[in-house]
Amino acid sequence: MVRDGDYVAVFNSIHRVMKAEKVLKGRQLGILLIPVPRALQSDCGLAIRYGADIRESVEGALAEEGLLPAEIYVKQGEAYRKVG
Repeated sequence: MVRDGDYVAVFNSIHRVMKAEKVLKGRQLGILLIPVPRALQSDCGLAIRYGADIRESVEGALAEEGLLPAEIYVKQGEAYRKVG
């Protein structure tokens, strides 16, 4: 589900992740709502996955809307590295 090099934005509430999904899809960005990977911890249970090619657009849109994620990770091999 999450490919090597993909980014995963983890939010601290279901309300925020759903609002973020609506904003990003409204801007026609190629994101996907996914279950939080088992290797990561989250109270919410859902996360947003996006590719490196649209990272700047996704994170910029979230910042504009005041919907910054609690944490952002990038998948590297079998592990996730926290970024930002």
